[in-house]
Order: sequence, then C-alpha cells, then structure tokens
Amino acid sequence: MRYRMRPRAGNNFCAQAIFLATTSVIASFAFGNTAHADTPIADGVSIFATVDVGVAYQSAGVPLNGASVGGLEYQAFTTTRNFNGSQTTLAENALEQSKIGLGVSEKLGDSGLSAVGRLETAFNPLSGELSNACKSLAENSGVGTPANPQGQNANYDSSRCGQAINGILYGGLASKTYGTLTFGRQLSLVQTALLTYDPQIVAPAFSFFGYSGFEAGAGSTQATRLDNSVQYTLTVGEFHAAGLYSSGGLDTGVLGRTYMADLGVTHGGLQLDALFVRANGAVNLRSSFDNGPSPTTGSPPAGLAAFISKNTSWNAMGKYTLSLANKATLALYAGYSHIEKAHADYNGGASQGDYPINVGININQTAKYDVVWLGTRWTSAKGLSISAGLYHIHQKDWTIGLGTNGNDNLTCNDGVGLLCAGNFNEASLVIDKPVVKHLDVYAGANYSVVTNGLAWGFASDQGGAGNGRMGSQDQVTLTTGVRLKF
Repeated sequence: MRYRMRPRAGNNFCAQAIFLATTSVIASFAFGNTAHADTPIADGVSIFATVDVGVAYQSAGVPLNGASVGGLEYQAFTTTRNFNGSQTTLAENALEQSKIGLGVSEKLGDSGLSAVGRLETAFNPLSGELSNACKSLAENSGVGTPANPQGQNANYDSSRCGQAINGILYGGLASKTYGTLTFGRQLSLVQTALLTYDPQIVAPAFSFFGYSGFEAGAGSTQATRLDNSVQYTLTVGEFHAAGLYSSGGLDTGVLGRTYMADLGVTHGGLQLDALFVRANGAVNLRSSFDNGPSPTTGSPPAGLAAFISKNTSWNAMGKYTLSLANKATLALYAGYSHIEKAHADYNGGASQGDYPINVGININQTAKYDVVWLGTRWTSAKGLSISAGLYHIHQKDWTIGLGTNGNDNLTCNDGVGLLCAGNFNEASLVIDKPVVKHLDVYAGANYSVVTNGLAWGFASDQGGAGNGRMGSQDQVTLTTGVRLKF
C-alpha cells in the first residue's frame, strides 16, 4: 500500500507517522500489498510490520516479561544472572523482533536525488507494550537475590527502552552517483553488517547478535542505536563504504561522541566487510540485583546501577554464496571481532529512554573480548531455509574501581568473580518455511553455555564454585512459532 503524505503546518510529523502506520497495518490485512521491512522502498511511503509469536521450552530461565525486548532470556550470556528452573511458555520475537514502521523514498524531480527516510518501533505482541528493557530491569529491582532469584522474570539491557520510536528514525537524501546522506536515530554500522553476515540474521532466540547488542555496540548494547547521528554511504562498482558520527547526549545511552567506519567489497558470491567503532561514554546497565527497590522513582531517583565505558572494536566479516541445483543457494558465514572497554571519564547521565543511572563502579584495567562466529544457510527456490550458527566469546580478566573514578583495581582474586576470564559458546539450528504470502512457520533449537567469569552470579554458581575461576551455566531453548510480515 503506497501513500503520499504531506505534513501539515503546526502538526507533529512523528505523531502523524505513528498514526498512519497503525491504521495502515490494519488496512494491510485487507489489501496485503505493503512492503516488507527488508525490501527496497518504492516511490512514496511504504508501510511494513512484523508480528512474531510462538511457544518455547527452556531448560533454565525465568518467566516472560511483557516489557523486555525479546520477552524471554534466550541466552545464557545475559545482564541479570537469574535463571530459576525450566520454563514452558508462550514466546515472542524469537525469529524476529515484532515491529511496525514506514519507509520513504520520493524522487525530487529530475535532479537524480531522492528524499529517503525510515521509522521503526518495536513492540511485544503478547503484552501490547513497546519494547522497554530499562523498565524490565527496574521492575525486577529489589526482587530476589542471586542465590535465590525467586520472583524474577526476564530483564536485561538494550537500546530499546520504551521510546515512542525505540528502533530507528532517520531522513536524508540519496543519489545513485553520490551516495546517501542521512540524519537522525540510526543503527550501528556493525548491526547493519550483521544483517548480512550473521547466519541466523540476528534472530533473538537463535543468535547472540539478535539477543544482545554487545557486538553491535562494541561491548555496550546501549550503543546499538545512536541518537543525534549522521551517516554517509557510497557504492562504487564492487566496493562500498560507510561512515557514521554521533554527537551523543546525556540522555541517549551514549554520553560522548561515536565514530564508525565500514569498508567492503562484493565480488560474485563473495562479500567482505571490515569495520571500526569508537563509542565514548557508553552506558552499561548492570544486573537488577545491583539495584534497590524502585530505582527510577523518588525525588531524586536512585537510578539504575551502571558503569560507563569507552568502547573500541575492530571487526572482519565474510560471506560466500553458492548457487545450487533447482535455484537453491548455500551461504557460508564467518566473522571475528576484537572489543575493548576502557575507563570513560563521566560521572552521570542517563540510559536510552532517559532512565536515570547510578554509576557505582568504573573500569581500571581494560576489559577485552574476542568474538568469533561461523555458520551456514541453505535456501530453496520456494523460500524454505535451514540455518546453523556457532558463536564464541572469550573475556579476559579485567579490573574495576569504586565510584566514578576510583583506582581500587579490584580483581577476580578479590572475590568479584565477574572480572575473571570466561567463555560463552552457542550453537543453533533453525528451519523456516513460508506457508502463504506474508506468513511463515519456524522451529529451532539453541544451546548456550557460559563458564567461569561469565557464569559468576547464577544461583547454580554460588558458594564454593562462585569464585569466577570455575563454574558454568547452560541453557537449551526449543522454540516454534509463526511470523506474519507485511
């Protein structure tokens, strides 16, 4: 369904856009010809939406939360280490985050330029709430303890924190010759690349990159989506390049400036990209166990427990697509990232969604991580796909100080087990089959495990094994569901 929309003087354009998107998705059930979120935007305004619901079994986990971004804690690498027994439950957003949005592409006469834009906001279809990770952390604050997490439900950090537009919102100009220049709230260049180079296409239940923005934000999920940003992209023949700059802001989850660069090439079935990220003043929300009750209320509010970091990452990603018989394809994926999180000299601010924070610790010795992934995806001519992914993260020992600038250099050996070296491993398998236009069904299995420092804090890792030098927590998740996509 295509619309030409002219904002009226004195009206709020975003409010008009949200109203139009909502009413048009209802209309799309009758007419069924709106654009997919991942298809090129046709001339005019295109409406798109995704709704993803299903059921899940987890060998270890916590109940569904109506505000948390994925609904469930789909991975063992999570913000609040609170698993409390097996879960059999309704599920949402397992294959793709449910969302609604619109895209704009309007030719500007014969100039060769087009006005372009995109708006997306994510929601949880089982609760009807806008996705709000910060709210989920606040709701679980003061509930249970690491040794006895009774009463906790899903909660973890994210850049989606209940904003009216918690996804992206940008506009600009595009030229086939001179590239595209856009301004607004935009996606990290790393997350954009992962949509191509992740074999599970950032599916929250089957890919660490879909569950967490750790990789996309160079170690901090709050840096996955960047307010106050400008981005330029250019393609010349087989080569492409992109640059992104954000000035940050004290209420945006990234307090300082962010710089990102991407260089890539496409040759036949081979695609390669190399990316660099520097995010200054990234907010990292800590476990809900680190908060007192009601940390976001009161005058003044205590704030969500957090620390602030200067993040740097170097990333290399590749994909090779083979053409098979009967028009099927087989894609092979590989990637590597090195991430460093260092001290950032900020003593306050706010997370995404303008949630107040309480900065109680700071980084002394830089936290370093190595991320590796491999995978494959077979796709038939009729759209049936079978995909598999392997993901690995290694954390090295790091140290912290108390307060915003303390130089205590507390180490793993001082009883702070999360500072110890540790590993995360994940393996996933998904089958996705189109049923009719706009509707597909899927089933998948995911196994993830954290060890040593990355497992410290889970109830099963308390006591003698809770020193960060030993211990582990694993999780098996089996999910099946349907995805409706316009």
